Amino acid sequence: MKKTFKIILALAIICYAYTPAIAQQKTDLGHFNHTVEEAPDWTNLFIRDSGWFGADGIYMLPSDGARSKGGRSSSKNMIIFSDSMIGEIKDGKLQPGDKMVHNTVAYLKGSDPLNTNVTFSWAQNPDGKPEPLFSPHTATSKPGDYYWLGDGFVNTETHKTYIFGYRMHNMDTKDDWSFKQMADDIIALPEGSKPPFKDQVQLETPLHYESGTNKNAGSYGAGIFVNTKKAGAPNPDGYVYVYGNRGRDLVVSRVLPQDFENFKAWRFWDGQTWNEDMQKAATLTDGISDELSFSPMPDGRYILVFTAGGMGTHVAARIAASPVGPFGPPIKLYESKITNNKYFHYNAKGHPSISKPGELIITYNQNSFDFWQQLALNPNLYHPYFLRLKFN
Repeated sequence: MKKTFKIILALAIICYAYTPAIAQQKTDLGHFNHTVEEAPDWTNLFIRDSGWFGADGIYMLPSDGARSKGGRSSSKNMIIFSDSMIGEIKDGKLQPGDKMVHNTVAYLKGSDPLNTNVTFSWAQNPDGKPEPLFSPHTATSKPGDYYWLGDGFVNTETHKTYIFGYRMHNMDTKDDWSFKQMADDIIALPEGSKPPFKDQVQLETPLHYESGTNKNAGSYGAGIFVNTKKAGAPNPDGYVYVYGNRGRDLVVSRVLPQDFENFKAWRFWDGQTWNEDMQKAATLTDGISDELSFSPMPDGRYILVFTAGGMGTHVAARIAASPVGPFGPPIKLYESKITNNKYFHYNAKGHPSISKPGELIITYNQNSFDFWQQLALNPNLYHPYFLRLKFN
């Protein structure tokens, strides 16, 4: 009896001492134990010389909808890209006939970076020339509009795949950098839809912040956190959280999966409660990139991954206590290496569905303001780079 009492007392003391440590760890938003290394096995999968040979964007959409769990999805991952290059490279030289299209997709069987597991898809015109898979044809779209793609997910309630389509337009046809976002649409694909997605439905949304300048313009769809049991979220509340940009500020909305197409059901966090007025959305944190990710951590906290300031070599994270924060200070994860002063890096994000337990695979993009001239010199400059973040 005395021995049993001593064991219980010892366990109680251990629990008393350990519980505050756990609580402190979960509320500490400024630190986490980790290592980051380059992931050449993944990067090399996207260094290609025939057909698809480069793109930016890159989001992973597992077909089983399990994109929020702390481990790899065993299903097929749909990978979505924005501006993509199609053509041929021989002996390190770009061959005539290459073309940029505004979006493409790839499919990865399982979660291993094997060439035999990945296929790339784009549309074709009647002459067999590459075309984007998604082009705006909504009621208010205009000639010259095109889609860059935001985040997306497989909705297990509506049995559709939803992808945010940023409806873009170049204000000067001679200037590739004169683009402006005109609207924030959602592309809905029915279950079983395959490229070229002729059965796609395009939904116009009110989820766009208009501005006379680009300073406070923005929209929703930069990152999605599916906080449901079916998605594998550790503490599910049943909602889909959709993060957005307002300038360089982070804002968030949420909606039940079954109400995803009912925009009157969407609510926006105003700092105190969920508000139906999008204009009252509170700034959660700042200094973010146009694309990002929000994911659970193994210890119960959450991690926001982004490129600090939007563009640059600083792959950063902020730790959050909940899907609406509070968020801790920026934590530098990795300083990316630019081999040419005419290149730049941007839009870092994490991909839980291809990550092993205890890690998070992260990508960032590389591009150049002097794009066409630099592409001719280095046809493989334009592709995602991968990192492996390990939680210790």
